[in-house]
Amino acid sequence: MLPSSQDLNENDAPAETARRVKTLVVAYDDPAARPGERDLAVEMPVNIVYGSVPYAVMMTTPADLVDFAYGFSLTEGIVASAGEIRDVTVEIADGGLRLLVNLAPGRLREHLARKRAISGRTGCGVCGIDDLSALPMAEARVDGAGSVGIAAIERALTTLGEAQVLNRRTRAVHAAAWANLDGSLFVVREDVGRHNGLDKLIGALMRERIDPATGFLVITSRCSFEMVEKAASLGASILVAISAPTSLAIDRARLHGMTLCAIARSDTLTVFHGRERLILAPSL
Repeated sequence: MLPSSQDLNENDAPAETARRVKTLVVAYDDPAARPGERDLAVEMPVNIVYGSVPYAVMMTTPADLVDFAYGFSLTEGIVASAGEIRDVTVEIADGGLRLLVNLAPGRLREHLARKRAISGRTGCGVCGIDDLSALPMAEARVDGAGSVGIAAIERALTTLGEAQVLNRRTRAVHAAAWANLDGSLFVVREDVGRHNGLDKLIGALMRERIDPATGFLVITSRCSFEMVEKAASLGASILVAISAPTSLAIDRARLHGMTLCAIARSDTLTVFHGRERLILAPSL
């Protein structure tokens, strides 16, 4: 069974993640509507607070929130490691949820001294920046992890669908997964927001002290530059996306020395950078 942050914090999911609603199904060639039911993914505002100072409000699926707090804190540049977060408390608030992130004293002082210029720096794309120089860029931490075989990537892609529990119910959420180098899935996180899903996954890996050299990332969403930057923040060297990348995503993958594969389907995948880490044929 894939590990869940529910095992780490019993108060991590104080709200439902999917909601069943009644529907009417109408076919174009049949005027008679028939009743039905559909599971919808729950989207909820979550206020992230450091110390007593609100930082951002993100729209997210209300599950694995402690993981989200860790991953968001790393990819926003608030912390550099899991040890700089003492604990995370999830609170129910009017109209949503609140994540109270207790930072180590030194890190909190540095955070409060730093002027926050934008809202949701990597969490919501590039909204809020006022200059191109403000585009987020992770430190180049990718250092050439071990190679991965095409068969391992195929295995991860094949099993990912079954591991997407919430998406099977709703068909409306993104997934981010960490696969071991043999292609077996270690952990999967889902969210209505593709950035949030990856932040949750990164948070889970941080909390488990997973070495980025021991596996690779798989995402079901399109691969924009923000997703590459988040992967680079973790130190991951291999990113596989089911959808297509953007041109800036490829530029950033080259900058960080990251292997980027995308348009990954059941029969083929396209390598955009970092061919040297891929084993394209079985060893003889």
